[in-house]
Amino acid sequence: MKQIPTIQTIDTDFSKGRLNHVQTISLEDTAKFHGHLCDGLVVGFLGLRLALLQLYPNQPIDRTNTRIVSKSSPCLTDVAIYLTGGRYQFNTFYVDDNISYSYLVQHIDNGVTYGIKLKPGIKPAIIDEMGNKAVAKQLHPCDLDALKKMEDDFTDFLLSTHAPDLFIIDEIAPLEWHPILNNQYIKTDIINKALPHCQQM
Repeated sequence: MKQIPTIQTIDTDFSKGRLNHVQTISLEDTAKFHGHLCDGLVVGFLGLRLALLQLYPNQPIDRTNTRIVSKSSPCLTDVAIYLTGGRYQFNTFYVDDNISYSYLVQHIDNGVTYGIKLKPGIKPAIIDEMGNKAVAKQLHPCDLDALKKMEDDFTDFLLSTHAPDLFIIDEIAPLEWHPILNNQYIKTDIINKALPHCQQM
């Protein structure tokens, strides 16, 4: 049985409280927040977890002292918000598809910033090819099931592989924070919610 990855965070202990409330967040918790487990959620969780552990070595992740920029994937953004506590209204989260990483995450007090992305060739190209067709509503119901199987297999691969072998994590120049407000991104994980089930001949 695969070990479920977790990360320890620290937050304030009530609405006006002190920074002393330590919690453990698991991939399973994040899947409940997101709505389902999927390969994108696992990529986000594993990659961001590695970077956060470098930002906060040998200590809980301080969700009061972290900010993040994410690409617009529903999976990546949900992981970004859930693990870091980042929120647009508090100037600690925004979305930008023009960044060259999946995430840019920063320790606010000292400005240390990491960029995180999958190594080239880790994700099978067919998943993105079929995923793009799914977003364009061009997949037959049976093809949608085939795509889910590929993503599930990729999820299993991710969870059974040593996470540092999967990701590029670069320390970069301190992030210049220029929040972008854009509510026109497509929520790709609901596009095919009414597609009928596959009817095998």
